[in-house]
Amino acid sequence: MPPSSWSSTKAKVQLRLSVQRLRTLQEKKEAQAKTARRDIATLLERGKVETARIKVESIINEDIYLELLELLELYCELLIARFGLVDLNTREPDPAVSEGICSVIYAAPRTELKELHVLRDLLMHKYGREFSAAVMENRDGCVSERVMKKISVNMPSDDLVEGYLTEIARGYGVQWKLNSKQVSEDQSSEAQGLMDVAQQGSGDIIYQASSGKLTNGRETPRLPDIPPTEDEDGKGGNEGGGSKSSPEDDFAMLAKRFEALKKR
Repeated sequence: MPPSSWSSTKAKVQLRLSVQRLRTLQEKKEAQAKTARRDIATLLERGKVETARIKVESIINEDIYLELLELLELYCELLIARFGLVDLNTREPDPAVSEGICSVIYAAPRTELKELHVLRDLLMHKYGREFSAAVMENRDGCVSERVMKKISVNMPSDDLVEGYLTEIARGYGVQWKLNSKQVSEDQSSEAQGLMDVAQQGSGDIIYQASSGKLTNGRETPRLPDIPPTEDEDGKGGNEGGGSKSSPEDDFAMLAKRFEALKKR
């Protein structure tokens, strides 16, 4: 049985607050990244390449962090859309929301968002210590692989740094080229992809509404259809022609947003 401290009302409020704060933080980070890229272009124009390289490493890490924030935002929106499954009186989450719940529990401490920390605590109380410990150890790969990649801390490769420098110089019309070696097309594309995410959030991650998972274009097993929630049962004939969108519309909108998130 889930702990008595679980409050579905509070959890839903925290999910919505988390979505709002995640969006606000992304906008703030995107504005900072734009300023930083402009500064790097100025450094390249002045021939201060080594200083520009150091600043680019920070830009790369921030772009990866932005992708993590967007993933968490989309998972929170998924949990809102399927809150009836989150609120089930079970020892473990339903498979249709399990990846989102595990990813929030695992990744929330890596962010500075207090709302996400509170949501994490609520979910950990609901499913208990044993489940929470398994999530933090990522047993059976319950946490999204993409979330794990965004959290892992690695120094950017020289090729990726140079790819960023090349794309920034090109974007700001700075006449600058590498002296030592040519940046490979793959690394330049990777740099451009990360910057596109920071600026636009465009890309090709695919969200499968049947499983609640992000995929890389590969087929995944289809999970059973989701049972209707209490809210859905109560809406039947009371809201004919109302302003609220149907669950199918919500899922379709989420699917489009997941497709808009850049795959890395």
